[in-house]
Amino acid sequence: MRLVWKSLDKMRCLRKRSTIPFLGFLITFLLFLNLYIEDGYVLEEDKRQLRETSVHPPSSERYVHTFRDLSNFSGTINVTYRYLAGTPLNRKKYLTIGLSSVKRKRGNYLLETIKSIFDQSSYEELKEIVVVVHLADFDLVWCENLVQEITRKFAHHIIAGRLLVIQAPEEYYPSLDGLKRNYNDPEDRVRFRSKQNVDYAFLLNFCTNLSHFYMMLEDDVRCSRNFLTALKKVITSREGSYWVMLEFSKLGYIGKLYHSRDLPRLAHFLLMFYQEMPCDWLLIHFRGLLAQKDVIRFKPSLFQHMGYYSSYKGAENKLKDDDFEEDSIDIPDNPPATIYTNINVFENYDATKAYSTVDEYFWGKPPSTGDFFVIVFNKSTKISKIKISTGSDDRQNDILHHGALEVGEKLVGTKKGKQCSSYITLGEFKNGNIEVQDVDHKIAFDIECVRIVVTASQKEWLIIRSISLWTTQPPNQ
Repeated sequence: MRLVWKSLDKMRCLRKRSTIPFLGFLITFLLFLNLYIEDGYVLEEDKRQLRETSVHPPSSERYVHTFRDLSNFSGTINVTYRYLAGTPLNRKKYLTIGLSSVKRKRGNYLLETIKSIFDQSSYEELKEIVVVVHLADFDLVWCENLVQEITRKFAHHIIAGRLLVIQAPEEYYPSLDGLKRNYNDPEDRVRFRSKQNVDYAFLLNFCTNLSHFYMMLEDDVRCSRNFLTALKKVITSREGSYWVMLEFSKLGYIGKLYHSRDLPRLAHFLLMFYQEMPCDWLLIHFRGLLAQKDVIRFKPSLFQHMGYYSSYKGAENKLKDDDFEEDSIDIPDNPPATIYTNINVFENYDATKAYSTVDEYFWGKPPSTGDFFVIVFNKSTKISKIKISTGSDDRQNDILHHGALEVGEKLVGTKKGKQCSSYITLGEFKNGNIEVQDVDHKIAFDIECVRIVVTASQKEWLIIRSISLWTTQPPNQ
């Protein structure tokens, strides 16, 4: 570990010039090199030669030791943690919820956050989660006092193995002096965000083998009721599809879900580039380099920022997620699908954006009778509810004035891809919107396609703002 930080210290001695082009190259090289080596495509001697003879710009020679130590991103980092409260159970849980907390100049919301996690979970849900709190402040007196308070208020959760409080000792941290001042940030801001990256890395590293999935929260968050049930429903609906990070809040490092198997890579990644940029920016790079191009975010949000003062200098931070709902168990889970339309698309407002879970939409030129917008699922599914909204606040007339909603089965291959050969109509659009409940009770077959059909030509353009689907989970889920 010390060799790693010595190498990183050398990195700080490089001339302070723009590092973004090289950083992009470095990130890409490291991850693809790791994937190549991990899959066993090269012999041990080839691995050594790759690490020692890879061509870099002259100034990158000082990175050689770091390459050697961190090229295997899948291994955990050797850190001896202090257990401040609780110990891990032998049995893997379904979900680990990670929090990192430091002493704030104004306000402290950690206890409220922990309370919200437990209070908003049912007894059955509590059996499937473990909460790990990393007290990442070097003020040991503050840590000790806070641990006493946590132990007093949440003793039964600690005894049950649902709550752990840990600390990575200060000696494992790199020097936080003389860091690169990217983006013209003041020195104290750079120090704060760089240390925060290391805090998160050590937290992720600890949580690697505790559960199947990992959720990152901040220490000033309120949870929606039965959030775990909503999460499980989404995860189940996406089985068979590839994802790196699912998002259940649009704010900061709140509500970001990962497979636990990816935590070592993410921990190494944050450590490697801890001084380059804030953690939420690094997460975007990490997700993209592991081939998840688009944000996958679900609404309503399951977590809400509740703090008024930032952990950085106690500055005011009144950000709120306006997509948050206290009762969000009814979150749509849009199963993986391919989208087709024959409506002329305007610019880059393509069809997939109507089915996306982020704030985007489909925008097409005036549709004609018989035009369609179809969703073909990767695998057949049972659907309980469908809700589709067209138009927008600033273009209220760009709605579907005359249209029908259909569901289909019996996929066949066409020149444009797979399509269903048999459809049943569920209903007509009214004022540009449609919502159909209890679809699984009305339709006997597992649905393979959902189709919007234009039943009369219109002069107005068409915005499909959102398509929300709720799937029916098997009884054992």
